[in-house]
Amino acid sequence: MKFVTSRVKINVPKIKQLDRASITALEKTLSALHTEVVKAQVMPFNTGNMQNASTFEDYSNSKSGKVSLNTATPYARRMYFHPEYNFQTKENANARGNWYEPWISGKEKNFCTKAFSQFYKKEAGL
Repeated sequence: MKFVTSRVKINVPKIKQLDRASITALEKTLSALHTEVVKAQVMPFNTGNMQNASTFEDYSNSKSGKVSLNTATPYARRMYFHPEYNFQTKENANARGNWYEPWISGKEKNFCTKAFSQFYKKEAGL
């Protein structure tokens, strides 16, 4: 009978670097998504308050792997879930309800996955 032995050496500094890279990549992905939503001109826009001043990136739980793009106006929820409204398109040509839908299940659904992958590779030095 033959016995096999092996040794495992854990590279703790590299693991910490990869952990930091994943957090940074997650935060950069959220920022890129926010930029894409604004560039796509899909949010309803009257005075610009909802899109510009009241939509913000929340990184408070990024170390737990959670980030969020929040819109803090009392009317955002109503506008988002009622695409039947007649949104003005003077400022944002593609304004509509369900404005995140292209990134959730539409043609841009792989945007965050691709962006995270690119940011992670760069941050991790891969």
